[in-house]
Amino acid sequence: MDKSPLGPFELNALYQGDALDLLPLIPSGSIDLIVTDPPFAIDFRAQRLNYNRTGANVLEGYAEIAPDEYGSFTSRWLREAFRVLSGSGSIYLFSGWNRLKDVLYGIDSAGFHTINHLIWKYQFGVFTRKKYVTSHYHILFAVKDPRNYTFNKIEHYPEDVWVINREYWKGKKKTPTKLPGEIVRKILFYSSNPGDIVLDPFLGSGTVAAVCRETGRHYLGFELVEDYYRFASERVGSMGDRGVRKKMPGKSGKKGRDRENAEGEI
Repeated sequence: MDKSPLGPFELNALYQGDALDLLPLIPSGSIDLIVTDPPFAIDFRAQRLNYNRTGANVLEGYAEIAPDEYGSFTSRWLREAFRVLSGSGSIYLFSGWNRLKDVLYGIDSAGFHTINHLIWKYQFGVFTRKKYVTSHYHILFAVKDPRNYTFNKIEHYPEDVWVINREYWKGKKKTPTKLPGEIVRKILFYSSNPGDIVLDPFLGSGTVAAVCRETGRHYLGFELVEDYYRFASERVGSMGDRGVRKKMPGKSGKKGRDRENAEGEI
């Protein structure tokens, strides 16, 4: 049997565990692209009836990094992200505005070169009384080597503002927040090729893995919260992968940071 290019991890598999524990186990230079939506350090309640969703259909377990820990948390995982990327590797990192300064600092201090600061404009936001409604998120596109990275110009005039609607999963179980498949598909087409290895260390509902599966990319995903991990595994497994759910020996969903840390998927 050929040795896995991912060391202890299998290709096209999802693992339950803390990204801060699992990232150091990935061999250096083995990942082509990282697409991820990490925690945002905001006060978010999974079961509130936000965005007109039925609370009973929203999986519980969402929790955040404490604001005073967010800078060190971000810098720590981004240093590992830089290490595991290949020489021509890229990262797309989703962020809200509230901790954007920590994300930008983490990207720079890890050694990345920022290529674009993209804006994702979606169709609605949470109602506010005394401030403007937030209806966008930031996507930081950064690379390891600014002279050598994948960029397939799939549009003649690719702009840095993407107007893409959120997805509705009416009557279905879901994580409290999730990325639309369209936005992940667009990223994969621009910044990867079939057969590339794509990592999502904060897996959430599994959109990155699912779209990789659809488009012929290999994937690896980590998720700490057991219910989210199970949800993502069943979602990707229903597309044809078997044995997609993996647990690292000696690891558990509660080990590591003393919190259930779901990603901040939008």
